[in-house]
Amino acid sequence: MKKFTKDDILAKATELAHMIAETEEVEFFKEAEAKIHENQKVREKIASLKSLQKQAVNFQHYGKTEALKMVEEKMAKIEQELDELPIVQQFKESQVEVNDILQIVTSAISNTVTNDIIESTGGDLLRGQTGAQVKNSMPGGCR
Repeated sequence: MKKFTKDDILAKATELAHMIAETEEVEFFKEAEAKIHENQKVREKIASLKSLQKQAVNFQHYGKTEALKMVEEKMAKIEQELDELPIVQQFKESQVEVNDILQIVTSAISNTVTNDIIESTGGDLLRGQTGAQVKNSMPGGCR
């Protein structure tokens, strides 16, 4: 069995990353993100939100709880208005789809490594135990 170095693995990970970057889901994400930045209404709301966030930090720092509460309510209203825009909904959906791909890849790698370890040690895949665990869980095994 060939032994791989960290550099070999990193090269494959980079190749996989480039493949993911060329999926339909990532293309859709890039398009949605570009539309967000081109949209004047969205840009204005985001600018307002950033301004309110700065105010909130100041009010919190100086213990102005009533003013902070008012600013937080304004921020929540703007966030809700943003979330209701179809362009923002598309962007968020595209983020979820890209994150799903990354989760699937991460799980596949993790599961494959775990299974390879179990199999290479003569373990039991059904129980998820390595060979050493199986050997030590048997009656009369080393304890």
